[in-house]
Amino acid sequence: MTWTVAPEPPDSPVAQALWRAYYTEVSDRYYLLHKGHPTDPSELARELADPPTTELTLPKGQLLMARYDGEPAGSVGIRLLNPNTAELTRVFVHPKMRGKGGGRHLVLSAEATARALNATRMILDTRHDLTEARALYAALGYEETPPHNDAVYAEHWFTKPLT
Repeated sequence: MTWTVAPEPPDSPVAQALWRAYYTEVSDRYYLLHKGHPTDPSELARELADPPTTELTLPKGQLLMARYDGEPAGSVGIRLLNPNTAELTRVFVHPKMRGKGGGRHLVLSAEATARALNATRMILDTRHDLTEARALYAALGYEETPPHNDAVYAEHWFTKPLT
């Protein structure tokens, strides 16, 4: 069994299915933790109706798709914020594929893509309850920093030099 990671059009059916799974999971985790119920179906439908496509296409960024033994298993987005800084976003490994190293493959592939786009630094933000993500970033050399944005759900900010 092997992992492969390659660019994927954000509007492809596979990318859209993974976006739905990603958004549903992170949204439900938030609402269950803070509100005691899953995401309202109307909010989920509204968010899924307007997926992030232009920000994850060249030259502004890139969407990468991970496949495990050929099966779609995860995705990650890279957004260029300026000529030197890329943002890691929407890191997701499908629950049935977790524990097999996919998150590591996705993040390292995103870093290589950011370098190819001439970025010298990767930044990201995440929530406190996404403990698995925070552990992955720390294991891959990301350091927690003061806030670099005022995103509504951001509670932890990280950076890593790509040189």
